[in-house]
Parts: sequence; structure tokens; C-alpha cells
Amino acid sequence: MQPTDATAADFVPPCPMRPDRPLTAWDVLALARKDFLSLWAPGDFATRFRVVTIFRRRILIVNSPKLVQEAFHTNHTIFQRKSPQMRHALKPLIGDGLFISDHEVWARRRRIVGPIIHTARVPGFVPVMIRAIEEKRDEWLAQGDGAQIDALADMARLTAEIICRTIFGQELGRHHADEIVAGFSDYQARIDQFDLFTALGLPDWLPRFRNRGVRKATARVLRALDAIIAGIASTGVKDDASVIGGLLSARDEDGTPLGPDAIRNEAAVIFMAGHETTANTLAWAWYLLSQSPRVADRLRAEVDEVLADCAPSFADVHRLPYTRAVIEETLRLYPPVPILAREASGDGMTLDQPVSKGTLLLVVPWMLHRSPNFWPDAAAFRPERHMEAKSPSKYLYIPFSIGPRVCPGQVFGMTEAILSLAILARRVTLDLVPGTDVQPVCRLTLRPGDTLPMILRLRDVA
Repeated sequence: MQPTDATAADFVPPCPMRPDRPLTAWDVLALARKDFLSLWAPGDFATRFRVVTIFRRRILIVNSPKLVQEAFHTNHTIFQRKSPQMRHALKPLIGDGLFISDHEVWARRRRIVGPIIHTARVPGFVPVMIRAIEEKRDEWLAQGDGAQIDALADMARLTAEIICRTIFGQELGRHHADEIVAGFSDYQARIDQFDLFTALGLPDWLPRFRNRGVRKATARVLRALDAIIAGIASTGVKDDASVIGGLLSARDEDGTPLGPDAIRNEAAVIFMAGHETTANTLAWAWYLLSQSPRVADRLRAEVDEVLADCAPSFADVHRLPYTRAVIEETLRLYPPVPILAREASGDGMTLDQPVSKGTLLLVVPWMLHRSPNFWPDAAAFRPERHMEAKSPSKYLYIPFSIGPRVCPGQVFGMTEAILSLAILARRVTLDLVPGTDVQPVCRLTLRPGDTLPMILRLRDVA
């Protein structure tokens, strides 16, 4: 029997350390190099709009749905360009890929890549997802009750396996998953978090120094991608069931195919978006469930009823509303990209402010999703809130961004996360290793530290 008061046992996860005094520009630099989340003071979460200057860069900080709509939709033309920090951090790995390109390159790639990962294609990917999830389930069952695992690493391997198989095809994908995952993880750990050149007003074209570790990690990922793409291209078989097959077959309006670099860049973008973000979301979900028995009980009751002894399918995604709500609430508290930063590409007016070229705009889902102005008990883990009346504004909940640059793979990611959680939770429970301190760390994405040690508890569902 579930408690009648849904708030009776709500878990409130810990927040990272927050500054208790105004930050100097040098304070911001020091904190940003370690963790972007430590920049925000408690009062910032209720502040709807703020203008600050860091060194020579003017920054607009937006924290209300009305202003998010104005910035990311109404004024998309001015603010469609990603921040210099994001562009320079990811360019070595994804080149001019969709995630960081803008204007004509972005518009052209979006027209080509969008249909390849369109919502309509997701049902065709689901059998591949399910096979990979069931293999992870069986691996956990074989380890036995009481085995200790790293849930973050295991979710990374699972989502990498899924994205590899859907991007590259069944056979080629599985042989390269570990290599690409390791390269991405190493890259994220080593890449600089703060673009000092930009803060100091230096030209965007100046090359950024990359240390040897970043260069090695980049080479590792790109070498694997090149080998896979070359292998597929050499067969002459355009496998429409794989994303690479779609990229190889894609043509622009004038019949021009994507070049080899463009194909590799878009494959890297899809891998990064489909693997890293979903893995982090699932790891956070397991952590939150381990701390909230009420939610975990209700989740297990739903998956037991819906999945029973039947083979899971795409239709089950729509029959798992509470599982979806758990994922949605996890994404609210721990948005995969907790800071969405854009750079004004020209002069104009927005948010009742004169904007000059180079002005930075920050939309911070980490704060917007926890703002007491819009979310009752904003810090609490309460999936039920997503099953109640819908938000009056779609610009209030933006884990996949919003506007023209919304993530085109959001339906793929949600489907993958819901099926993964449901199929695995049907047979196992994960308990946090006693004494483990879980703190969010934001580098390029938001992760529960470097590891998430948990204990497997097998469920008897016979």
C-alpha cells in the first residue's frame, strides 16, 4: 500500500557546496575549472534574470520560462551559437558536428541528420536496445546477490553498447564500444573547463593549447570511428537499420553526400549525446531510487505488472508512466547538460537588454529545474509531480534544451532510459554502498562523481 501523502517520504538529495559571498572574477575562474555547479549561491535559484561581467565578457543569466522562450526561441537567430567554451572544448572531438555548429552549417546538417534519428525511426531501434539491456541484466544476475558494482560504469557500458549497435550495426558496434567509451571518458576528464582566452576578450581564432592526454583521448575515439565507418563503407552495403548507413546514404537538396569528416563528426555527436547523457541519467536514477524506498516500491510494482513474464516491446514504453516519471524527475534534478550557454552572433535587443556581438547568455537548467518560484518542494525527489497537471510552460523543463536547437535524439534517449530502468529493475535492486558520498560534478556533463559503488540485490519474481 502506497502512502496517501506523496511527500511523506520524499528524499532530498544533497547539493554541492554553494558560495556564501559574492564571487570575484578569479573566484569564478577557480570554481569553473573544477565544477560549474559550485558557482551558484542559494539566492540565485530564485533570481529570474541577472547581468554580470566576468573579466571583459558581459553575461546574461536567464532563469524563468518566459525569458528562456525569448532567448532560445524568439531570438534564436541571435543566440543560436554555442558558447566559445563549449565550441573549443568539443571541437577536437566532433569538429563541425551538429552539436556545436551554427547558422548555415547547422541548418544543413539538421536537415540531413534529423530524419536519420527522427522519432519515427525509434521503434525500429527498440529490439536492439532490448537485447543489449537483457544482456546487462543477465550479466548482473550471473554476478549474484551481494556483488558490488560501479553503477556509473555499468550504465556507461550499456548505453555505449546500445548506441554502438544502433549507429554502427550489430556486429561492428559491439567490438568498439569499450574503446570509444574509454576515449570519451578520458577526454572529458582532461579537457579544460574554462576558456580563459574568451573571458579575456582574445580573438576566437586563436588556437587553444591541448595537453597530451586530450590529444591521445581524441585520437583514440577518432581512430575507432574511422575504422568502423571505413569498414561499413567498404562493404558497399548501406544498412538502413544503422545510423551510419543513413549518414552514408544521405544527400543534401542538391544531391551532394556528406563528406567523410562530416560523417565521422555526426557519428561522434550522436554517440556522445546518446551514450554519455543517458548513462548519467540512469546512474542518477539508481542512486535516487536507493535513497527513496517509497518510489522504488511503486516503480517495482509497475514493472512487475506491465512486464510480467512477457517479452518487453516498444508498446511497453507507453504502459510505464511511473517509470517515465522517475526518469523525468531524475532529469529535472540532474539535467545532463546543466548549463546551456550561447554567444550572441550579432548586435540587437533581447530580454529588454541591448545585446552586442559576443555577449554570453546562460540558461541554467540546474537552477531553473530547482527554482522555488516554479517548483513546489523543488529540492525533493518526487516523480509524481510529472504525472499531475502539466507545466503551464514547456520552457520550464528543458533537460534536452528547447527551441530550434532542441536535442533531436530526445525520444531515442527517453525510450532507452525507460526500457533500461524497467527491464533491470524487474530483476534487481541496487543499494548504495554504505558510507558512499554522492556529489554531482559538472564537467561537460553532469555525473555522480567518477564512480557510483552499489550492491546488487537480486529479486525473486517467479
